[in-house]
Amino acid sequence: MTEPNWVRIFHRRPEAVCRLVCFPHAGGSASYYYAFSELLGPDIELLAIQYPGRQDRCAEKTAGSIAELAEAICEALTGELDGPFAFFGHSMGAVAAFEVARRFQQRTQPAPSRLFASGYPAPSRLRGGTVHRRDDAGLVAELRLLGGIDPRWLDDPDLLATVLPPLRADYHAIETHPRTAEQLRGTTVTMFTGDADPHTTLEEGRAWAGATTGPFEFHVFRGGHFYLDDCLPRLARHVTDSVGRSTR
Repeated sequence: MTEPNWVRIFHRRPEAVCRLVCFPHAGGSASYYYAFSELLGPDIELLAIQYPGRQDRCAEKTAGSIAELAEAICEALTGELDGPFAFFGHSMGAVAAFEVARRFQQRTQPAPSRLFASGYPAPSRLRGGTVHRRDDAGLVAELRLLGGIDPRWLDDPDLLATVLPPLRADYHAIETHPRTAEQLRGTTVTMFTGDADPHTTLEEGRAWAGATTGPFEFHVFRGGHFYLDDCLPRLARHVTDSVGRSTR
């Protein structure tokens, strides 16, 4: 069985021909992918990664860097992905997914047939940033800018006390992660982005083509950083169709 601390499976599909490992955004949790799991085709079983420091792992220390996070996830998944599999990561999760895939290849393990990157610049175009240095009000302002969370929750001090510490840690991890020009070998990379995402320009999205020696696809949706909240059925069809092509 997969490592229980790291993986959540919301809809078990024993007959699935492919498993899709999903990596959350900064401050996000595995449960963000529940609706996505529900919408995917019957041939795909979704495994959502649960980062430490949130929800049922709130007592655990958050990862200090993307490298540390990727190493831990790689260890948890090693030997557990029998058969075809793919990765999907949104925002910070896109870079984490790339780093885990890269480590799989470095260790001569089977690599994902596809990497779906969503809502973040390519590893070679990372911007850095100082959001993690802001005070709590500054972090809340970032959440209001990006969306993806009910604005009413941002006025709840008890909820913010739970949400902001892992969010700050995640922003520190992704904003201090170095750029890399290293490539995945042969893995198809599909990049999704919103046309009004303040974190990712279309040029930064297209730069994911350089993250692999394999094929590249690029899809733009209407919306901002959390375009997928409004476009989830369409996104699920894209992923289902793409995974189907990879496993034929």
